[in-house]
Amino acid sequence: MRRIRSVVTTLGFVYIIGIAGPPGSGKSTFARRLAELIGAGLAPMDGFHFTNSELARRNLDGSKGAPETFDKAGYVAALRDLRAGIPVSWPTYDRDVHEPVAGPPITSDIVVTEGNYLLLWPAVKPLLDTCWFLAVPDDVIRERLFARHVQGGKSENEARRKVAQDLDNACLVNGTIERADLVLRT
Repeated sequence: MRRIRSVVTTLGFVYIIGIAGPPGSGKSTFARRLAELIGAGLAPMDGFHFTNSELARRNLDGSKGAPETFDKAGYVAALRDLRAGIPVSWPTYDRDVHEPVAGPPITSDIVVTEGNYLLLWPAVKPLLDTCWFLAVPDDVIRERLFARHVQGGKSENEARRKVAQDLDNACLVNGTIERADLVLRT
């Protein structure tokens, strides 16, 4: 990473590492740890969820987490600004209130971004210098997602329904694995 930082600093551009994978694969944890390890900025895609009021307005509140429930254009525009070296106040997702919230500005010359749909949306991959895919067995994902939803306040029945929806999204995401530069299997 020292070599990458040296090249990036010399050339004056931002190096963006993408971490893709299905819901529950550990993208957020992996991306956060990687960013800490290399001193990079962290730019999670989850901050680009539409707000709950916008989801209701679009009649999408029952499918939160599906590709159409994100502000794809906003995410791509923010990545372009990062790529151009423009500091971006990056939104994050608050799992306590289940809404995107304002985040700190990212000014780093190396950035780690993570999300389900990095390899699904064609406009994203060209903005990444590399994109890694976290491949995790479905049974592990199912357990993690169920625990996440119950801890987030859902009843067991609501959590099962949400896990089923998340697994549909996981199938969609897993179909993009061949577009990754590197596949990490756990």
